[in-house]
Amino acid sequence: MPAPPDRARLPLAVYVLGLSVFALGTSEFMLSGILQPLARDLRVSIPQAGLLVSAFAIGMVVGAPVLAAATLRLPRRTTLIALLALFGLGQVAGALAPSYGVLFVSRVLSALACAGFWAVGAAVAVSLVPVTARARAMAVMVGGLSIANIAGVPAGALLGEHAGWRAAFWAVAGLAALGLLGVIAAVPHTAVPTGEDRPQLRRELAIYKDKQVWLALSATALNAAAVFALFSYLSPLLTDTAGLAESWVPTVLALFGVGALIGTFIGGRIADAHLFGTLFGGIAASALVLAVLALTAHSPAAAVALSLLLGVTAFTTAPALNARMFNVANAAPTLAGATTTAAFNIGNTIGPWLGGLTIGAGWGYPSVAWTGAALAAAAVVLTAFAFRLHRARNTSRLIASSSATTHASQKARSAEAVEATAEAAGAADRH
Repeated sequence: MPAPPDRARLPLAVYVLGLSVFALGTSEFMLSGILQPLARDLRVSIPQAGLLVSAFAIGMVVGAPVLAAATLRLPRRTTLIALLALFGLGQVAGALAPSYGVLFVSRVLSALACAGFWAVGAAVAVSLVPVTARARAMAVMVGGLSIANIAGVPAGALLGEHAGWRAAFWAVAGLAALGLLGVIAAVPHTAVPTGEDRPQLRRELAIYKDKQVWLALSATALNAAAVFALFSYLSPLLTDTAGLAESWVPTVLALFGVGALIGTFIGGRIADAHLFGTLFGGIAASALVLAVLALTAHSPAAAVALSLLLGVTAFTTAPALNARMFNVANAAPTLAGATTTAAFNIGNTIGPWLGGLTIGAGWGYPSVAWTGAALAAAAVVLTAFAFRLHRARNTSRLIASSSATTHASQKARSAEAVEATAEAAGAADRH
């Protein structure tokens, strides 16, 4: 018996895009594992080296909407190929960088290409599947990021330790080349729409007039901020607060990645059928996990277990957050993907900043978990407001549809009555 349309196998192109995202995600996150040898080799301080992470995040925030708008009328397959090639060249430039300044510029360019690829790639992924499989398609792409955390980042750290930090950049360049070949082979050609279907920036920008778009983006940013408020300081929390040895840190980070992969799988399976339920359940569960972690941070076993669980709860919502954005901004799929990417990265920037403020205030590392819990709680409130607005709109449409049907029925009955009167009058005249 063939699989139902919404459970049918996803196209190969979606998995190729997920592989490409794995390369992008590895580049984005791998600096955390090679920061010290990189700083020593380029003769810069650790904070200066850390700015390379911020440069990538800012490039993602700016690059996603700008490149999405700039390439709006270009064939999407051509755009993906060009952006992935640019990203690969950025990795080569990073591997060959003779100075900190050159490496910094290469990171910004790589981030711009990464942001544009994610925005256009997400639009392509959802265009290749029915509406009822959007969350599954996005789960594959988000899964690329999850696997990057599980395998890519630890592998980058291992390469950095044994072959030098530049080897990690060469490895990502190789992954990008593999993804490029896959895009060329598997992503179908798409003609640029013409006439009424021709993409128009003004029409796509009109999505920002919708409250639901802003609610979706705000919830996405808050959810990301909640997770990264903790994740950015997870290492010192594990060693200084929970009392674990530094050798445990890579293992716990890998466990978080395993949890993220599990959560992505769960979210991709249930979000299409239960979108708001997935959002409520996942975000509320993250808030609870973060609060419990804040209370039990001094327990090594609790810190390890809850890190794994946070990966599950946080990434269960990721496919739903992406799918929700495409649902409320269906008329502008390219900008929908771009702004979702920007929202995630805004959260990735705000969360660590707020967490740093609480640490600087002398509240200790458990305070970042409280900060994350508060941000997640705010995301739950916004999601509840969005759900209420969603139900109100659907009810209004139902009433309008029902009223139109009733009105049509009344008109039909009136017409029948007039016709019957006319027939009676005609019969009386004949007699």
